[in-house]
Formats: sequence, structure tokens, C-alpha cells
Amino acid sequence: MMKSILHSERLILKLLDENDAELVHAYLRRNKEFLQPWEPERSEEFYRLDTQKRALATEAEQHRSGELHKLWIFRKEQPESVIGSVTLSNIVYGVFQSCHLGYRLDTEQVNRGYMTEAVRLMIDYAFNGLGLHRVEANIMPRNEASLQVVRKLGFYEEGKAIKYLKINGTWEDHVHMVIRNSAME
Repeated sequence: MMKSILHSERLILKLLDENDAELVHAYLRRNKEFLQPWEPERSEEFYRLDTQKRALATEAEQHRSGELHKLWIFRKEQPESVIGSVTLSNIVYGVFQSCHLGYRLDTEQVNRGYMTEAVRLMIDYAFNGLGLHRVEANIMPRNEASLQVVRKLGFYEEGKAIKYLKINGTWEDHVHMVIRNSAME
């Protein structure tokens, strides 16, 4: 069952569309430098409002088709400001029943447990809402904060992928972290 909004104790995670582009645009602009070391190289066009409108329209369509579930994070006490996103992508059913997990958080919101809370919610959605067996997160070894989030939630390391993804213009190694849905085993 595809959901477009999830709630936790302190957070709201919800699907946005092109009508919400200004919220995402503001989030990306204020976090441009903070996120740069952890994301693909971005052109200035990426940071334009019209680019974000198109991206959100595409995300909403991919959500409807079940290809991607990207939910944007809001604090319940401040529901008018995006503080991050959590994404389930590369969703494959059949004998694989797996997906990739990605997440990012506003520089002003780190070390408050928000990302752990949001990822926990998405893992529950992946297992109990989508019926997946595995969720995989690939994280650069030097991104200790990100590794700490998944370790707290029970992910284990399956290995290291050498020069796995091109991040900020450089091919980076990634630690392959996994959590399985034990209810399906």
C-alpha cells in the first residue's frame, strides 16, 4: 500500500509535488554547502525553482507508479519548513523484494535524532507497507554520522564497494549496509 504521508512522534514525512517547490527550493539553497560533500555534483540549474518543480512532478509520478518513494521531512512544531528527505529507490519486487535507502537532513537539525526517527519510519513503511524483504544503504566510510543512523536501527555491513558512486565529482568507496525484514524469513 503506497502512502503519501507518515507520522512519528516529532515528524511528518510527506510526498510533495510541484506545488511545494518553494519549500524544497528553500531547503536546497540553505543546505547547498552542507550537502555538497555527500551528493552528486550539482549545476546551478539544479538550484533553480523551475528545476525543482519538474523534479517534484517526476517524484510524484514515480511514487504513484511504485518506482520511488521520496518523502520530505517536516517537524510537527514547524510544518511549513522542509528539514530533509528520506527516499526508497530502485525498488524491485519478485524474488528480490529490495530497495535502496537515501536520506539527508538540514544542517541546523543534525544531532537531534530526527534522521534516526525518519529512517525508522521509512523502514517500517518499506517492510510493512510495501512488503519488502531488504533495504540497502550505501554510505561513504567517512560519513560517520550517516553510518551511525543505520547502525542504531539494526543495519549490518555486507561489504565495501570500491569507487561505487561519483559524489561531488569523485568516485567514492561506499560501505554496503543492509537490514532485512525478519518477519519474511
